[in-house]
Amino acid sequence: MAYYKPEQIMDITIGSGQKKTSYSLMQTMILGFQAGAFISLGFLLYIRVTAPLAGPLEGLSSLIGAAVFPIGLILTLLAGGELLTGNMMAVPLAGLARKVSGWQVMKNWSLITLSNFLGAIFVAYVFGHLTGLTESGIYLEKTISIAEHKIEATFLEAFLSGIGCNWLVALAVWLSYGSEDMGGKILGIWFPTMAFVAIGFQHVVANMFVIPAAIFAGSFTWIEYFHNFVPVFLGNAAGGTLFVAMAYWYSYNKKTSPQKQKHVSLVKNSSGVSVK
Repeated sequence: MAYYKPEQIMDITIGSGQKKTSYSLMQTMILGFQAGAFISLGFLLYIRVTAPLAGPLEGLSSLIGAAVFPIGLILTLLAGGELLTGNMMAVPLAGLARKVSGWQVMKNWSLITLSNFLGAIFVAYVFGHLTGLTESGIYLEKTISIAEHKIEATFLEAFLSGIGCNWLVALAVWLSYGSEDMGGKILGIWFPTMAFVAIGFQHVVANMFVIPAAIFAGSFTWIEYFHNFVPVFLGNAAGGTLFVAMAYWYSYNKKTSPQKQKHVSLVKNSSGVSVK
């Protein structure tokens, strides 16, 4: 199972971040819609699997739900999609490398936020509301319970939870870039994503599905959702940008490459001057 070292992953991620800003508007919106729908389908699967496992099996249900949820990110990264939380790491890293501008970062985030929301709302309304997959019996109770837990968090709690979530999700994306084969990519995506779900951290795109699903069922309001969206968005942005993109940029970008070391040695040998 071939894999890349962290320094190489950083270069791959920079290239990916640069590529993300080069898509046309149509490509960006379609791929963003796909990713929002994929994450929502993963959350819908979580609800359908965990809702029947109540009482003494509740602890086990959380683990099982966390184990199936990563299908959304796997589909996004392997089948094709543009997910906000991944872009909150890759695109700023390309910005730090001076491959994209600050304006391009903000434009990308804005378009992906909108397109992810459209994909999530589609799944919440069509499959959750119209089909009834989140509005019948124990599934409705589970959906409302999850949404209520997220909405009840204070601004600080939601913000910090958002940091923890995208620290792990961005690392899942990072690890997927570090493998050359599909099996390695799936394993790299699976465990960090499973961890954030099992812990209970908040993911801005996942919330775009579950809270509106509860709203469509007659619980909560869009104002309450907005009060959750802002801190989780900011926390996810901090988790991906500060704790992954900037952390690895300042760890690895200053290391001297073998080519540069060879050049320095040649200069030293020809001039007799030590170059550091």
